[in-house]
Amino acid sequence: MKAKHLSFLSAACIAALCSTSFAYTIEGTVKDDQGKALKDVSVSLLKEGKTATTDKDGKFTIHEDEVVTPPDSQDVAIRPAYKNSIGYISINNGILSYSQSSKSPVQVKIFNSLGSQVFKSSLTGSGSLDLSTKVKARGTYFAQVAVGSAKQTLKFTTDGSYSSSLGAQRADALMKDAQQGEAIRFIATDFDTLTIPLGTLDTTLDVKLTKVVPPAPTFKFGYALKNDPTPSKGCGTTSKLQKTRSVENGDRFELRVGSENREYFLTLPKNYDNKKPYKLLFAMHCMGSNAEDFVHHSPDQDHPSPYYGQQKLDTEGNYIFVSPRGDTDGMPWSVSSDKDHKFINQLLTTLEENYCIDTSRVFMTGFSFGAMVTNSMAQDMQDRLRAVAVYATADYNIYLPKNKGLPIAWMAVHGKNDGTCQYNRARDSALKRILKNNGKADADGNFTDASAEKPKEVGGSGHLCYDFTTVDERFPVKFCSWNGPHQWTAFDNGNWQNTWVPQEVRKFFEQF
Repeated sequence: MKAKHLSFLSAACIAALCSTSFAYTIEGTVKDDQGKALKDVSVSLLKEGKTATTDKDGKFTIHEDEVVTPPDSQDVAIRPAYKNSIGYISINNGILSYSQSSKSPVQVKIFNSLGSQVFKSSLTGSGSLDLSTKVKARGTYFAQVAVGSAKQTLKFTTDGSYSSSLGAQRADALMKDAQQGEAIRFIATDFDTLTIPLGTLDTTLDVKLTKVVPPAPTFKFGYALKNDPTPSKGCGTTSKLQKTRSVENGDRFELRVGSENREYFLTLPKNYDNKKPYKLLFAMHCMGSNAEDFVHHSPDQDHPSPYYGQQKLDTEGNYIFVSPRGDTDGMPWSVSSDKDHKFINQLLTTLEENYCIDTSRVFMTGFSFGAMVTNSMAQDMQDRLRAVAVYATADYNIYLPKNKGLPIAWMAVHGKNDGTCQYNRARDSALKRILKNNGKADADGNFTDASAEKPKEVGGSGHLCYDFTTVDERFPVKFCSWNGPHQWTAFDNGNWQNTWVPQEVRKFFEQF
């Protein structure tokens, strides 16, 4: 049994004789939050002033092995002492010299050749210890000196023969204690800086850096492209609105506006969630039609599918659709007063208070008289409507409020052979009034006049959509011309079933 114990101890001593420990070693790997190794990350040990850079595998190492001579030693035969943050330690001819300024003591243990411990002591402050005086019998012994996890092994005999674990001219360094407030810092381009406090300078770290999330830009007016949703007051609540009846694909409601009851129809996504902010689309009907026609109607060139074809394209259910009914004074929308503006503003507020709506993504679209009232709303609802799409609009036979002078994203589709709403009037009047407010913002955040830019127009058959280049990118303007009559379902060949308009409008709205 004793022989086995001796064999074990001998193996341990051989391992000690062949090994070297640094004063400290910090190593590790740096990855992103997807687990990908990050190269060229700057790693800094702040109190020690040591730095490293990660390699292609995200690995780094910072280590230190400092050697000094004890300040009171004049004997060149004395072996070098190994400095650490708690002082120094040296061994010369079996005499252990130490000077400690830390609370961490020097632990000394002596074992005989059978592996039995014969002496143990904790040394603090400064002094020396003759190791041979701590054993009673002659023979071979092993002294183990340690601070923390750093250890030094010395073999000696009581007849004065000594050998250290690192050879005749070396003594092993002890681990450095971390200074108070020590920390390691990681800096990488496009990632948040990470600082980790350290209680020890002998550790391995697996570090994960997070991509920098830039602060959302702010503007004097409007939102950034692809801004986060802005939830309405109705998010998280149950609607208090009472429908008057259900219809195919929606429900009918009434709203008291002044002395009038105004009608509107609403279609929610099939799996409506009152905690998810939805985009909202107003579909404004034309003369000869009504609000319910845009909720459900036998397919024709004016109603190929509900809500100007947009509900069919909303395959993920991200929109709430609403179709308001116009006035009943012979023309669907008022030509002389702001009554429809009051109706739409009140209706939008009502919807935002009862449903979860993204108030930064409210859209409106309409054809003919529906386009006229949409264009009218675009003059003074720029703070509530993000974008509009008008089909065959005109600047006459409609109430036009004073323009607030603010930009709005605007798209138009107009046939060059329209005999009802003049093409030139839409191009030279309605379009120009939009462009006047939509020019790129100046240094003060004020929008400039882009009305000098002229659209390119279709020359032969088919259609041409022109995107203006001098407008602010957050308020794009698109003007689509085609060689057709007073019809919103523009097409290049075949008939209205081949219309390209719904897809173009969806792309326009979905850029926000």
